[in-house]
Parts: sequence; C-alpha cells; structure tokens
Amino acid sequence: MIRHVEEIIKQPAAHWVGNGFRVSQYFPRRRPAHFFDRISPFILLDYNARVLFKGTQSLVGVGPHPHRGFETVTFAFEGKVAHHDNQGNQGVIGPGDLQWMSAGAGILHKEYHEADYAKEDRIFHMIQLWVNLPAKDKMTEPRYQPITKEEVTKRPFLGGQILIYAGIVLGEKGPAKTFSPMNIYKVELDSGATLSLEEPAHHNLALLVIEGQVSLNDDLLDNGDFALMKNEKGSFTLEGKAPSSQVFVLSGEPLNEPVIAGGPFVMNTEEELRQAYDDYNSGGFGSHDF
Repeated sequence: MIRHVEEIIKQPAAHWVGNGFRVSQYFPRRRPAHFFDRISPFILLDYNARVLFKGTQSLVGVGPHPHRGFETVTFAFEGKVAHHDNQGNQGVIGPGDLQWMSAGAGILHKEYHEADYAKEDRIFHMIQLWVNLPAKDKMTEPRYQPITKEEVTKRPFLGGQILIYAGIVLGEKGPAKTFSPMNIYKVELDSGATLSLEEPAHHNLALLVIEGQVSLNDDLLDNGDFALMKNEKGSFTLEGKAPSSQVFVLSGEPLNEPVIAGGPFVMNTEEELRQAYDDYNSGGFGSHDF
C-alpha cells in the first residue's frame, strides 16, 4: 500500500525575521485556517535556505521576545546560533545540532548568530519549527533541551542515513523529549539510493527537501519543495536524484484541540490568549535584561 501525496507547496518567497533570519514560511502564512488541523501538532515552519551573510561586528538575529503555549525547535545545518533565555539557559548550536525550547507557561528568549562566527563571511542554513503543546501542558514549566550532533541518532542504510531527532524511526529512538507522539528526522541520500518508510496512518505527515532533488513515490521534488501526505495507511519511497539530497520529515499525532494563535502566543481559547498578553504586558514573563 502506498501513502500518496495530497499537496506539494513550492518554496514561498523569503522574508526577514529580525536581521539574522531570511526565511520562507510554509505554514501558517498564506495557508487556510483548517491547515492547522492537517499539520497538527506542528504550527509553524520557517526555512532559512542557504544564504551568505557578510561579516559584521554587530548583533545579527532577534532580540528578547516572549512565547507561551508551544515549543520552538531550531535545527542547524550550516552556521551557528546562540540562544539565551530569562530562565538562565544559554547555548550555541552549530552544524548538526538542535535546540528544543519548551516555552510552556511563558519565557523570554533571544537568538543571534554566534558572535565570533558573525565576524566572518558565512553560509547560514537552518529550520525553525514551532510545536504545539497539548492543552494540559500549555502552562508547564519552561524547559530547554540542547542536543548536539553527537547525540542525534544515526540509522544508516545503503546509500544514505537517517538522522533521528525525536520519536522512533525503524526501531531507533531520537534524543528529544516531547509532550505528544511525533517523529522528526532527516533523510540523507546519495544519487540512486532508495528508502521506503511508513508512518502511522493517523499521523499528519509532511516532507521538505532541503538539498538536492528526490522522487517521492511518483512525484519529483526539487530543493525547497514541501509535500503534505494524505492520512492513509501505506509506505512512501524516497529516491535520491542528485549527488547528495536531504529530506526533512515531520510526522505527528494531531492534538485535535482548538488553536487560538496571536503573535508569540498559541493557546486554546480567546480568553487564554488575552491572559497571555495581559501577563506579558504586566511584567509576568520577567525581565528583558538577560
């Protein structure tokens, strides 16, 4: 049985987040409201395709800003990002690393190109993913998971490998701790290499090509193409069509809960959203000086 493609989204035009992230947003921007249901528990995907930054002595990135009700996950493929938050967490991720921040009840954080790295001309290539929290966990204590490339689980196959960040793929478990069931991983393929995978039929499943070109069943996907799969039982097959190809895969059990989003907050009701803004505006998220 084959799991078929429902929709292919070409890479959207890029826009700036702060002065350090030039991203294409596949969702939720310009997607219909019901798309939240089709991609739950994931709520935002910003892809910073490969871009050259010139060296600078200035800060490059995004200054202190709040979040509540979800998790931000940054995957570094090329480049270095420094993270600080007002819970005392800090770290730098480089190629192959990721940082998984659970905002929970509320947090302030900032993200910049690492200072020494920013001084030189440099290639930057990253993904930031927002993962929704179940209603029962919206107000959990904030948590920060720095995961190095050495900690990412590797599953080799003929002509490539799978890098597993979260969940279980082909019996191998990724290092990230999650609040709901999901599998997040990257498939690397040489030219002509093939791999067949199967995800639970009730999981929302999507793939993003971040390097090269692949065939997905009968569809040819170029670099930057995003494929949303149908919710049906069956496997999907990837084949490398370039000397080196990489596919980022998201598979998650939908939360089946209301999503009320407003700027940096993602809640379940309008009242909860208003409360998040009230708490932030009254200083309840803590100091911006960190």
